[in-house]
Amino acid sequence: MSKTDNNAVTEELQDNQESNPANETATQEQSQSQTEATPADLLVKKESELQEMKDKYLRLAAEFDNYRRRTAQERLEERQTAGRDLMVSLLDVLDDFDRAEKGLDSDQEVQTMKEGVKLVFQKLRSTLENRGLKSMDSRAMDFDADLHEAVAEIPAADASLQGKVIDELQKGYKLNDRIIRFAKVVVGK
Repeated sequence: MSKTDNNAVTEELQDNQESNPANETATQEQSQSQTEATPADLLVKKESELQEMKDKYLRLAAEFDNYRRRTAQERLEERQTAGRDLMVSLLDVLDDFDRAEKGLDSDQEVQTMKEGVKLVFQKLRSTLENRGLKSMDSRAMDFDADLHEAVAEIPAADASLQGKVIDELQKGYKLNDRIIRFAKVVVGK
């Protein structure tokens, strides 16, 4: 091809592109439809993701609400039956007290009565100890505010009793190594 033929072909292609605006618009519309379809697809995709998240949130909230209700119900049942075992074990002691009361009315011998009452108290103590109750012995111990409640303070007979428990007015008790009642004591000063 000659140089003039080559120029002619180039001019003809340029003329075709300028003279055919429909071809150019079709190309632009095609590229626009691709860009417009993408945001629409993204919107649909994001809406579905949002719906999934809402669903997960609602399920999680419902599960938590069910868990909260279930644990509240369990705590309520536990409180209602917490003392049941202790009460059942104390029924035997109560029966012994009933028998002792009947014996008080009929028996006139004091020594027999004392022995019977002591046996009932021993049974009560052993039942409570088996359930984890322990009495605290505070006499002659150093005063400890974590274990004792000082009711009074009196002058000590000698210097070795200063700051120590001189008398115990009311015993302290622990249940499974936790203090449930502080000992009420008199402290030497």
